[in-house]
Amino acid sequence: MAKPVVVGVDGSPSSLDAVETAAHEAVLSGVGLRLVHAFGWPSIHPPPGGSPWSPARAGVRELVDGTLAEAEKRAREVAPRVDITREVTVGEPLMVLEIESRTASLVVVGSRGLGAFGSLLLGSTAVHLAAYGHCPVLVVRGRPNPTSPVLLAVDGSSAGERAVEFAFAEASMRGADLLALHVWNTWSERPYEGPGDPLNMVVDIDRLREEEQQLLDETLSPWQTRYPQVAVERRLVRSRIRPALIEASHDAQLVVAGARGRGGFTGLLLGSVSQALLHHAHCSVAVVRGKE
Repeated sequence: MAKPVVVGVDGSPSSLDAVETAAHEAVLSGVGLRLVHAFGWPSIHPPPGGSPWSPARAGVRELVDGTLAEAEKRAREVAPRVDITREVTVGEPLMVLEIESRTASLVVVGSRGLGAFGSLLLGSTAVHLAAYGHCPVLVVRGRPNPTSPVLLAVDGSSAGERAVEFAFAEASMRGADLLALHVWNTWSERPYEGPGDPLNMVVDIDRLREEEQQLLDETLSPWQTRYPQVAVERRLVRSRIRPALIEASHDAQLVVAGARGRGGFTGLLLGSVSQALLHHAHCSVAVVRGKE
């Protein structure tokens, strides 16, 4: 049985945007859509002899039913023929969606939910899932142009291979071009890269550039053979990695990145590049974890 697309629903505008995106992904993939709402038990304790708290007594059921009804309405406007199921669970949303990710093809969440502080650019649920989810996680941001390309952050690592596969599949399903961007640097966040840079006097920059180009070509070639219908632009840029990818996301409909690429610390589940994209990209971001 095909694994469904799962979307976290909390009634916030961000989560309803995520529902529409998830419904579209379900149509593209030809799978079902699962709407998941999770709520935690309140921390207060009933007085001695008092009735325990229950969703029915607190009027939570009516609230949840209304939230899911609106979410399903939004989903059916996008995907009227997709099989849609609902799941209401008592538990922490982070843990519930992580468990759901074990049997999902994709988990979609909004960039900010009802529980996020106003000053935060990204809710804790999205960051947690990107680090610990068992399937690709798509965080919905902005209103990207559907005619723009899918942007793939190529790092050349073995852990990033699944991100490459995901990006090609998404570009194919969307009928979009793929921009494969490999940003390289001798020191990734050095502020100065010019003719007078002392580093250019001790490092063979041309040789390094050739090696990075070879890495980009070797990463993409097998997947271009598998997806010949996808038009691919290979772009090699010497720059600071995070700013270059964020800038490129201006002209993309989706950014795809591995959870952790070359240079990441062992045991670190979410790298600095993927975190920067989750917080600052100008379009939706898909984070794909590599093989364990």
